[in-house]
Amino acid sequence: MAISKAFFSSSLHPSLHYSPSRPTTVSLHFPFPFPFSAAPSRNLRLRCDAADSKPTVLIAEKLSDSGLDLLRDSADVDCSYGLSPDQLAAKIASCDALIVRSGTKVSREVFEAAKGRLKVVGRAGVGIDNVDLQAATEFGCLVVNAPTANTVAAAEHGIALLTSMARNVAQADASVKAGKWQRNKYVGVSLVGKTLAVMGFGKVGSEVARRARGLGMHVIAHDPYAPAERARALGVELVSFDDAIATADFISLHMPLTPTTDKMFNDETFARMKRGVRIINVARGGVIDEDALVRALDNGQVAQAALDVFTEEPPAKDSKLVLHERVIVTPHLGASTVEAQEGVAIEIAEAVVGALNGELASTAVNAPMVPPEVLSELAPYVILAEKLGRLAVQLVAGESGIKGAKVVYTSSRDPEDLDTRLLRAMVTKGIVEPISSSFVNIINADYIAKQRGLNFAEERIKREQNGLNGTPVNSIQVQIPHVGSLFASAVTDAGDIQVEGKVRDGVPHLTKIGSYAVDVSLEGNLILCRQVDQPGMIGKVGGILASQNINVSFMSVGRTFRGKQAIMAIGVDEEPNKETLEKIGTIPAIEEFVFLKL
Repeated sequence: MAISKAFFSSSLHPSLHYSPSRPTTVSLHFPFPFPFSAAPSRNLRLRCDAADSKPTVLIAEKLSDSGLDLLRDSADVDCSYGLSPDQLAAKIASCDALIVRSGTKVSREVFEAAKGRLKVVGRAGVGIDNVDLQAATEFGCLVVNAPTANTVAAAEHGIALLTSMARNVAQADASVKAGKWQRNKYVGVSLVGKTLAVMGFGKVGSEVARRARGLGMHVIAHDPYAPAERARALGVELVSFDDAIATADFISLHMPLTPTTDKMFNDETFARMKRGVRIINVARGGVIDEDALVRALDNGQVAQAALDVFTEEPPAKDSKLVLHERVIVTPHLGASTVEAQEGVAIEIAEAVVGALNGELASTAVNAPMVPPEVLSELAPYVILAEKLGRLAVQLVAGESGIKGAKVVYTSSRDPEDLDTRLLRAMVTKGIVEPISSSFVNIINADYIAKQRGLNFAEERIKREQNGLNGTPVNSIQVQIPHVGSLFASAVTDAGDIQVEGKVRDGVPHLTKIGSYAVDVSLEGNLILCRQVDQPGMIGKVGGILASQNINVSFMSVGRTFRGKQAIMAIGVDEEPNKETLEKIGTIPAIEEFVFLKL
């Protein structure tokens, strides 16, 4: 039996169309409010006369000269560092673009103060936690980042922390400078032959693995969605989360901060690690429960930690974690090399200039560009596409590597008349976003899929449906081929995870899982059970949920033959705890089950 838990937020953004002609025109199309509804489209056109003037770009944090030179070729550049929130709000109304790093909060108030003039916000770096994406989208402001230029710098810093921690470099340095000579106190450990677990095998994680192999370490990695071929090419073995933390001497964290990874490393996780493990984090501070790490350090379960990131930055001056004698810390220096800073500056400058000239880079994190009439027509199917993607990816077993997916659409329209770009993008969003820090939309969906080694195929099937000729899509089917599944019933005879859905009365429904027909509203939480088809099963499961005050919103049973196997789909308003799910699993007639958060 398997329990899979995940939850993620989603949104669809208005379309943003740039016209580079002068005077400059920016058209923002809001085909429906957020969240989706069938409301008529609302169009807002913003116009700024730029025939005789360059756009103004406000640089709120230091950017290298190479980036500034690029910007000055096509814009008036205002470098104003260290602005308070009030000062930023006062200046922004006269600016067409804003470039920040991680230290400046671009809040809703900033977008409101811009009064519609601000067209693009550039984040010189990867994370965009400091930019209010929803507000940016509502105000029609494009947001771009620079995700590639600092990969090597971050990996190198991870290795620097790894080696410094192993040999107590920071503590020994402080000791000598304090006039001491304590050679016996700072005996370190060797790296050769030790096992390093890389948690998150993306760009930075794979570069860390490459360098650790050069140090003679045995490298394993956990990333449920990393292609096994890429890992093998680097001499790295992909393993489950539990195997990774149980066998590693060193653990290096490189996963994004998502609802699923928030405080993933906690008291329970540390207790399952090899005693004396050493931990490096150059990813996101929030993935570690910092109080739990202090406890693990104090009791010796964790021997040492090397940290570049923290839940709150800067951390409190009296932080027990920062002051711990077996912890070395740096002030978020992962991307802080001369070369990386120059690369980031050039990358973000090119993206901002391109946006001001009417172009949209692959690093755009909002603003899908689809005609408003298409967006309006496809609104409920967009929700269905994303939720099917999210459902399918939650069904993938942890040790499996996703190589791609296939999306099959049935429609009464001719295939060439069906614009599926947005639907494909939203399936990609549903599959990729839960397991990465990427923000997926129609602009960057194909780019992000390619970067992760994922191949997405589409098939459009014309199928006449009585009374449905006016609907653009009859059904959407998502297939993830040749992977293991947490719920074996979701796998077809061909070995593919397969889920299918339709829109009914404007609400997305799951209509098929594997070879089983179901009828499930894709809202809230979902429990899927494969059971022996016999009387009383609904009552037994419902009774367990009721005993824990968990409300059942719907229940559907699909079966192949009477008295054989059946799939029971149960919608619940609250998230059951582990004990409640285990009770359901003890019912003799239930053969497998999985919990999903949609």
